[in-house]
Amino acid sequence: MANNVFRSTGSVLGVMDDMARRPITNRIPQKYIRHDREPLLQSHQANPDDGLPTIPVVDLNNFSVSAGNVGDAQLQDLYSTCKDWGFFQVVNHEVSSELLGKLKSEIEKFFELPSEEKKKYQIREGDVQGYGTVIRCKDQKLDWGDRFYAVINPINRRKPYLLPELPPSLRDTLETYFVEVRKLAMELLGLLGKAIKMEMKEVEDLFEDGMQSIRMTYYPPCPEPELVVGLTPHSDATGITILHQVNGVEGLEIKKDGVWIPVTFLPEAFVVNVGDIMEIVSNGAYNSIEHRASVNKEKERISIAMFFNPKFEAEIGPARSLISPKNPPLFKRMLMEDYFKDFSQNLNGKSHLEKMRIKN
Repeated sequence: MANNVFRSTGSVLGVMDDMARRPITNRIPQKYIRHDREPLLQSHQANPDDGLPTIPVVDLNNFSVSAGNVGDAQLQDLYSTCKDWGFFQVVNHEVSSELLGKLKSEIEKFFELPSEEKKKYQIREGDVQGYGTVIRCKDQKLDWGDRFYAVINPINRRKPYLLPELPPSLRDTLETYFVEVRKLAMELLGLLGKAIKMEMKEVEDLFEDGMQSIRMTYYPPCPEPELVVGLTPHSDATGITILHQVNGVEGLEIKKDGVWIPVTFLPEAFVVNVGDIMEIVSNGAYNSIEHRASVNKEKERISIAMFFNPKFEAEIGPARSLISPKNPPLFKRMLMEDYFKDFSQNLNGKSHLEKMRIKN
């Protein structure tokens, strides 16, 4: 074992608390500075005829019941999007503007709470849920962001000192949001299953009432944003993730064909990405993509991500309906409970997926 590695000794609350306790200065502490940050593709480096690439748009009106049966061409487009990009933005998702506006107001108020109030939710030793960043090693580089992470489903897995103790108006708004986005997630998971000809019963058996979690993140303005990372590069260890840019400030970047590109959102669109579990379930037909978050010099950025996974008691592995002599399994099988314990560790590229890959 490396000398500087040790078990979690707790957590730090976040950038806002850290910077508030320092003398007024524009100097960024060393623990946030990333010298290994890979550069972002600039517009002058892209194809001058096309400009920067933009992630595909999925319009759910094209997949609605009223539009008749979903055609093969639409499913083929969705399949290609998830294979080539692993990311798409979804419009006409039926989550109301009114709810999103209320959510914005409540999350902003939450991150404005004094540090003493936020400490009630701070991540406890040996855990990953709560407010803050887990510290696992002596020289750990920290992300330039404050975040709150919690498991929200199944209900009996909720920590009693987290979601139930949030300010009542925020908690009520979040509960409404969870219901709406959960419906959207099951619709999308069903379409992703159809697109690879997976049996619908397998989709439902895996994901219906599965393990779900949220991460609310506040990225403060940074005097030298090029020196820090808002969120460390990684692929999500999930089935799918649904991200909402709460205050409309962009910062999500994805690694496409070995190059980092910025993601431009349509107003009120959600960005959906394929996680490692969906790459495993699809037996490699879909791709989970590395992504990261950058920060802004002048503006704060706020986002909320919901993560959708199989039930804790489900077995993760390539869908049995897809496996044949011509399509042998590329990944091992593992209980979701055990997989969750593993992916609760540090973010690190696509390392969780690689552990599941069958080595020839």
